[in-house]
Amino acid sequence: MNKKNRFKQATYRFKRFENKSYSAFNSMHKAVSIGVLSLAVLNCCNVSKASAQNVSSFVSDSTIEEHTLQEIQVNASPLASPINQIGRIVKVISQKEIQASAPGSLQDLLNYVSSVDVQTRGGGGVQADISIRGGTFDQTAILLNGVNISNPQTGHYSFDLPINISDIERIEILSGPAAIIYGSSAFSGGINIVTKKGMDKHLFVNMQAGEHKFFSGEVSGALRVKNVENYLSVGYKFTDGYIANSDYKIANFLYQSRILLGQNKIDLQAGYNNKSYGANTFYSDAFPNQHDSVASFLVSARGEFGDKVKFLPTIYWNRHNDHFQLDIYNPAYDNYHQCDAAGGGLSFQLSSKIGVTNFGSDLRYEGIKSSVLGKPMQTPDGKFKMQDSRTNISVFVQHNYTYKRLFASLGLLTFNNSATKQKFRIYPSLNVNYKLAQTSDIYASFSSSSRLPTFTDLYYTTKSHISNPDLKQEESLCAEFGVKNSNRFIVSHLSVYYMKGKNMIDWVKKAPEDKWQSANITQLDKYGLEVGGKIFVSELLPFVSKETTLQLDYNYLLQQKAENGYISNYVLNYLKNKLTAKLYTPLYKDKLFVVLSFRLQKREGEYLKYASGKPTTKQEYPLYTTTDVSISYNCKAWKVYLNLNNIFDTQYFDFGSLPQPGFWLIGGVSFEIGK
Repeated sequence: MNKKNRFKQATYRFKRFENKSYSAFNSMHKAVSIGVLSLAVLNCCNVSKASAQNVSSFVSDSTIEEHTLQEIQVNASPLASPINQIGRIVKVISQKEIQASAPGSLQDLLNYVSSVDVQTRGGGGVQADISIRGGTFDQTAILLNGVNISNPQTGHYSFDLPINISDIERIEILSGPAAIIYGSSAFSGGINIVTKKGMDKHLFVNMQAGEHKFFSGEVSGALRVKNVENYLSVGYKFTDGYIANSDYKIANFLYQSRILLGQNKIDLQAGYNNKSYGANTFYSDAFPNQHDSVASFLVSARGEFGDKVKFLPTIYWNRHNDHFQLDIYNPAYDNYHQCDAAGGGLSFQLSSKIGVTNFGSDLRYEGIKSSVLGKPMQTPDGKFKMQDSRTNISVFVQHNYTYKRLFASLGLLTFNNSATKQKFRIYPSLNVNYKLAQTSDIYASFSSSSRLPTFTDLYYTTKSHISNPDLKQEESLCAEFGVKNSNRFIVSHLSVYYMKGKNMIDWVKKAPEDKWQSANITQLDKYGLEVGGKIFVSELLPFVSKETTLQLDYNYLLQQKAENGYISNYVLNYLKNKLTAKLYTPLYKDKLFVVLSFRLQKREGEYLKYASGKPTTKQEYPLYTTTDVSISYNCKAWKVYLNLNNIFDTQYFDFGSLPQPGFWLIGGVSFEIGK
């Protein structure tokens, strides 16, 4: 197929399958950057509704630059459904894009997704509050290979992941409420991180060093023994920090195994993450000497069995421990927590003349032992004097139907949680797509969602905070309309949406001198616009390398609420405008590669300015821009790279008045064999 005919067809024909989780991307050999969620893929798989444990990953419907595609298999999906069937906007960050950018952390990657708000509290991925479309960090579901690792204690810890950047195959970001897809924790969206699998006799080593005494080392390897694929990764990094009390040490361990049983398979994973870091004014500017030490452990098993009738069982357990010090010089304010999330589910998939039907159920247990969170224990357990727990049971059904140019998907979810007295309710989801032409689609969707308060929302009472154990769960309804187009010059999309939320949970205060209080503040209406496109520059400028692409994305959001005079710590501080741009281009024989990344954003809302440890005045968040440059040289198995982060040394902050890193120079080298 020559370039002239390369984009002639909107639907690609796949002729063979290799039974590898990375087959689609291995075939493409290109970064897949913008796409639309295929509900035919997602909802034909094991989808856990209340806890989102059994979500399959999805790939994007992007223009593919290769001449032919010989194979495809969607990771964790028993059904290879057409990618171009539509439901929602999704961003896919591919492995090639990750390798080209050579980011220092997962948060650095997400910073350049226009619909994602990354409020970092330090460099290197120490801690960040990740939210989507104006939601809070507690309203975003975080999954690792389809297993929900969202932390029920607080979303501050949801990104305590046992992975290194080099482990990631791709990142899939779904925007908008998604209870029918990810469960109630996906109140405003979900992020699924898919790690590498299926490599045989593979070894990878990566080392980095930079300013502020930064060092990072990663080693990973893969080996197949008969019908068992194994992958092991370890990593460690540390720095003295860019300001006082911003040092950290982070260690990761990840083991994965895939057991192939003919057409069936079982995926196993176990991971451990350990962090110790200075938390300078992380939660209150009045306390500059905060410190946190966390450790999390994850194990899970997922199966995929059957042919015409598929069934997918899942079981998992995630434990998170943390020791928080409000003042490292005064142990009287130390807090200890141990949080568990465990469960399992079973879903079925039936194909018939009238479409594909999925149904199943899921069970999730969430529990906490703490020195401050929960209800008093009858018998204290060491440092733990408080505890609480809850159990969630969900049932769902989903049907997908295709007729000529029309695709429709209808899903229903209901759940019961032991912590609520909610009456029986059904949460529906409807998605419709119509193909206008070979290169254009139009779609509409409606979805509903609900979220329980975290244990921190319910019980965190300190010198600066007052909790509310009677908080109600949040509710939302969302309607979305969009169009997308794909041709030889650009892959683009435009989406407008409206979300109505009630009983929104936030930490608020009336006056600067007051304590923060958790409350169901008010009803909230959101109006949003997303527009973006990936431009294939070589189609416009023939003298430019075919690898050169320019990605432009913009997100606008307006939130309206009843005036109540509250100072908001989270909900009312949202990104109103965010513009991102990324230019990828080779400079010399496709070996020397440069990535330019630009971000402009303006946050709505206010923060408290402190003086001598006391709140003084309210300040509006300013508009700011950042620019990063990554330069890499590839030579066979070796790669040498240089990252110039925040090259203009912009002084900015994402949360309160906590300053973020200025210019930070980091260099690295990696070596890979058996690729």
